[in-house]
Amino acid sequence: MKNLTNMLKQAQQMQSRMQEMQAKLEALEVEGAAGAGMVKVTLSGKGDLRRVAIDPSLMTADEREVVEDLLVAAHADAKAKVEAAAAEEMQKATAGLNIPGMGGGLPGGLKLPF
Repeated sequence: MKNLTNMLKQAQQMQSRMQEMQAKLEALEVEGAAGAGMVKVTLSGKGDLRRVAIDPSLMTADEREVVEDLLVAAHADAKAKVEAAAAEEMQKATAGLNIPGMGGGLPGGLKLPF
């Protein structure tokens, strides 16, 4: 019974840490860039697009395809940074918890739904 009580206590601690992590990620802003910084996108820590910046020199009809490609690349850059930040926060949130089957973290590289 003592083991079950400890397990429930650790689960509550993890839930609290996860809520803190969610709040940190919501406030986080990550910038991705492409084309030597000519196109930049800013995502929230949850992956929501917040801003797009395009260098004025790219704003010609001839550069349309380039801008489209650079937007995709900048988004991919920002998304990779968001995923790295989320993984780091997850590591912090689960550090020190010894919940059976979790090994101090989420099993099998489980990702959050964002």
